[in-house]
Amino acid sequence: MKAAGTVYLVGAGPGAPDLLTLRAADLLRRADIVFHDALVHPDTLALAVRAEKIAVGKRCGRHSTAQRFINKRLIDAAQRHAIVVRLKGGDPMLFGRAQEEIDALSAASVSFDIVPGITAALAASAELGISLTRRGVSRNVAFITPRTGRGEKQHDWARSALAADTCAIYMGVGEAQHIAATLMARGASPDLPLVVVENSTLATQRSVALRLADLLAAALPGITGPAVILLGEVYRRALPEIVAFAEKRTDAA
Repeated sequence: MKAAGTVYLVGAGPGAPDLLTLRAADLLRRADIVFHDALVHPDTLALAVRAEKIAVGKRCGRHSTAQRFINKRLIDAAQRHAIVVRLKGGDPMLFGRAQEEIDALSAASVSFDIVPGITAALAASAELGISLTRRGVSRNVAFITPRTGRGEKQHDWARSALAADTCAIYMGVGEAQHIAATLMARGASPDLPLVVVENSTLATQRSVALRLADLLAAALPGITGPAVILLGEVYRRALPEIVAFAEKRTDAA
């Protein structure tokens, strides 16, 4: 029997609430129930004025809700509510386990819709004032993660990273030294530039520009928020460009 409600997989974006899409904000205001990730900004959740809010987030190294349980909660909620929102950080379709939820909803004959959000790499690039692509330097971009879930087979993430002109590495800060060692062992230059951006678009944002060899030499200290590693020749002049861009924004304000 087809459920009466619809489940909306909604991208909450990189952090700042004013970067939500209009459709996402409208759905939150009309939602009956919202299942949200751990890192969604409180002001974003506050838009769901009439909804029951249930945290189902996943964070590395911490207690988290099993995916099969989330799937069941979404299906059950669609039997009782017209508008069910599954609110995910960034974009639902990029490292958000959206396909598992889509498959579960489809198997249960539950209607669903996808509302894209701004993913971390795009937001970080905008904050830095450095384009992921640049004519004559970078014609392609790879989005990768070195992490694998329990029971998953290992994948050759390094091959994708090395094949791209610019690479955005998600969920990699805890494995930063391993990432650097693996890429250098596979032929990447120790001088390859990169930028690590933490808490992109938020007041607590931090950016660190360095070389691949520097990443191998020392772990990244004090990073507790979500972070993305941006790697490639477009960041060769990253540090002065970051400083200049930050000063320009300060002056404009």
